[in-house]
Amino acid sequence: MQAPSGRRPIVIAAGGTGGHFIPAEALAHALAARGHAIALMTDRRAGARDHGIFAQGPQFVLPGAGIAGRGPARAARAALALARGTMQARAILRRLDAAAVVGFGGYPSVPPLLGARLLGARRPLIVLHEGNAVLGQANAMLARFADGIATSFPQVARLPAGARTTLTGMPVRDAIAALRDRPYTPPEGDIRLLVWGGSLGARVFSDIVPDAIGRLPASLRARLRITQQARAADADRVRARYAALGIPAEIAPFFADVAALLGAAHLVIGRAGGSSVAELTDAGRPAILVPLPIAASDEQGANAQSLAAAGAAWMIRQPDFTAPSLAARLESLLSDPAALARAAAAARTLGRPDAARLLADLVEGLLHRPPDPAYPTAAHTAAPAATTESTP
Repeated sequence: MQAPSGRRPIVIAAGGTGGHFIPAEALAHALAARGHAIALMTDRRAGARDHGIFAQGPQFVLPGAGIAGRGPARAARAALALARGTMQARAILRRLDAAAVVGFGGYPSVPPLLGARLLGARRPLIVLHEGNAVLGQANAMLARFADGIATSFPQVARLPAGARTTLTGMPVRDAIAALRDRPYTPPEGDIRLLVWGGSLGARVFSDIVPDAIGRLPASLRARLRITQQARAADADRVRARYAALGIPAEIAPFFADVAALLGAAHLVIGRAGGSSVAELTDAGRPAILVPLPIAASDEQGANAQSLAAAGAAWMIRQPDFTAPSLAARLESLLSDPAALARAAAAARTLGRPDAARLLADLVEGLLHRPPDPAYPTAAHTAAPAATTESTP
């Protein structure tokens, strides 16, 4: 497939949760606006898209499964699925004559990027985006032969020596990026608390947050207005608990207008995934972050620590995330609007709402750069263009 301009298509490799798909869609929009043809390679869990930017071009659903944390038998089956997906991706990429493959981490990016690597001298460019402060397992495996790696944090652990890195930030939805122009106003009357917990919510927040709120002084509770993401199985009990406390609360497994909720929030409680952290910093909102404790490389812990070190958030490890400890932290913060304002200002300094543009610049710059003899590729078609690469 060729773009109307004759440009070879750029393949986006992303799947799984919104943390991978949202930045992938943002990049696709930026590249399409510059006249590039876009194709999507994804996994069966995510499936093909029936609307949005990816629905406008070819989509390929490949077999594959994660290997980490599985028993020997399941790991073997997952490895076979990844191998099948890799060979399918290789054949598709050859047929498309793709100029580049951009992967957003996680196992769905493995078959397209390995398939690209197996094309040899005619292979497309290989570009990785890392959304966390620690290189994820899939990206750590693929980084050795990447032409470029875009990072969301200034310092990223586990990068291989000599990696070609560019700090772009994490692309977010346009509505989130627009919050950059909406200043933070500390609470004077009502206090709006937003509780979110990953793509489907987190039970720990349903278990802990309402009980912590119940321990606050009545004067603070009377000012609270809570929006909380909760699993469907937990929603009724969370709703009932706030009702018993006399606190207005909106509880749901999913909220469509996250930008409006984030823009209105005085304080956020949530996980520390790459997309969540990017949204908080682009919006400039203070947060209490509880990293996911089962992440293989503690990526969320590193993300949260990065914000905490900058004064933009407060990190509580899940074993320490108890109703008494959270109540004490909330009472301290909600009684000190100046502390919330300082954290909001610090968060704003870390935001990169132009991340999609910077990532598109990186991809185009690599397309225009002369090939490195150590990484042969036929994707370069024009004169060199400046990039902002650095080697950690």
